[in-house]
Amino acid sequence: MRVSCIVLTRGDRPEELARCLRSVREQAGVAVEVVLVGNGCTPDPTAGDVTLALPDNVGIPEGRNRGAAAASGEVLWFLDDDARAESPGLAAAAATVFADPAVAVVAMRVVDEQGRTQREHLPRIGSGTADTPGPVTSFLGGACAIRRDAFERLGGLPGPFFYALEETDFAWRAIDAGWRVEYRPDFRIVHPHGESRLRHPTFHSATARNRVWLARRNLPGPLAVLYVFDWLVISAARSWRRPSDLRAVLAGTRTGLREESGRRRPMAWRTAWRLTRMGRPPVV
Repeated sequence: MRVSCIVLTRGDRPEELARCLRSVREQAGVAVEVVLVGNGCTPDPTAGDVTLALPDNVGIPEGRNRGAAAASGEVLWFLDDDARAESPGLAAAAATVFADPAVAVVAMRVVDEQGRTQREHLPRIGSGTADTPGPVTSFLGGACAIRRDAFERLGGLPGPFFYALEETDFAWRAIDAGWRVEYRPDFRIVHPHGESRLRHPTFHSATARNRVWLARRNLPGPLAVLYVFDWLVISAARSWRRPSDLRAVLAGTRTGLREESGRRRPMAWRTAWRLTRMGRPPVV
């Protein structure tokens, strides 16, 4: 299978981007097309096989959608501009997983510069699951590979989300359509350690808004209400010591309830049960 590596950049991390692209160029065993997307910036046109310069920051999911549309590969490998492949055999190994036509997404393990697994990016609850391969209910958008056919059939990532939970939305839709999201802990992506809430100033508001949208788009009515309520309580409990964070959570929740984010296509109840059996019921 042909592989296209799509790297989204704001142009503000030149050293990290250079390391990222070098790790992609060093891949062996499969030809990898580099698609570099400048999200609100103009990247070096010689840095990628395909380069896109988006005049405005359209957000992470839509930026990746634009990169996927410009790519030619049957496998779409998404990589953050401050991340890198640990092994030169990663792309070839990931491509072989798609020999199983039921696999839509390969979720990769995220480690820091010392090789320690980053718990916040694990696709399952609990750090003890880090070494266990198999089906999962979500993945990290900057450390994954997606079958192009599945990406196109499902309409790509939800652009209005801008940032946060777009991967869970895609995973839920893929699983509901009969595909699998396969976690492979041996496929390691090195990414600088740092909590998302510190790296992204809109973390609390965007996450709260997108949780509401995620539920409204994908869950049967009773589960949607329970999911939003549960996460509002959890988010409020986590942020009550920081009034500004709590205000952001409440504001994001209001926005999610007031504004539309696309067509509602509730999953089958059997899909909700399938998610539950995989260890992540769609209420938490």
